[in-house]
Amino acid sequence: MSLPANQIKEPGKQSQPAKSLKEPSQEALPVNLLKESSQESRILCPDPAIVVELNVGGQFYTTTMGTLMKHPGSKFSEILSRSARHYKDAQGRFFIDRPGTYFGLLLDYLRTGQVPTEYVPEVYQEAKFYQIHLLVKILEDMPQIFGEQVARTQFLMGVPNYRENLEVLLHLARAEAVAMRSSKVVVCVVRTEEEDAKCVEPLHILEAKKTPVVKFGPWKAGPMTEDFVCCLEKDIRAKGYKVTSQRYHLSRDPYTCFWIFVFTWW
Repeated sequence: MSLPANQIKEPGKQSQPAKSLKEPSQEALPVNLLKESSQESRILCPDPAIVVELNVGGQFYTTTMGTLMKHPGSKFSEILSRSARHYKDAQGRFFIDRPGTYFGLLLDYLRTGQVPTEYVPEVYQEAKFYQIHLLVKILEDMPQIFGEQVARTQFLMGVPNYRENLEVLLHLARAEAVAMRSSKVVVCVVRTEEEDAKCVEPLHILEAKKTPVVKFGPWKAGPMTEDFVCCLEKDIRAKGYKVTSQRYHLSRDPYTCFWIFVFTWW
């Protein structure tokens, strides 16, 4: 009795068991299965009760997977992914190359929902790095961040060439510091076009005397001259300089547009 052609075995070949047959490629899988497979391979362990040990810039923290994953879309999904498993220290803790000083405050927020009230600017920067968007929004409404982001920063954006002139001021201060304990730079601050016109002649006099001077303004609206000087001092100190300022009176300066900034080096 002859067998059908499809059942005839060629010499030297054996039929393959069903389990050894080629599995469908990922391209052939439904989209929803691909998505689930991708998520499972990304997250090292989705169990919220699993204990996680962290090494944040040399400071050690212990928490749970559920705490770290409390806010969807945060950077912790990436940190705890399988592809990031080589970012571990010698003891197997997840290593985050970030200052760990304020991480504890961030972790307390994830655990309890209690918004930090201390070191707010520092925690704000960490919340932005870890992409904890809800905490970022909450902190932006607090006075320490609101005043900086909304009030001061927005005002300085309206002062023409503020950042460039700030760098010129610092360059002049350093140039005047050779073999000196302190150096001085005159700053001309004009708020209006009228004040700008009044200061043209005194500026020429200072330049003729080779006095280091930098001019800021005018600007269209916003704080007064004293407020601007306070902003300028704040930014200079933020760069690590020791600086004080006071009015610099000239006989031809009826509008007192001039200030002198004193930098102390040692």
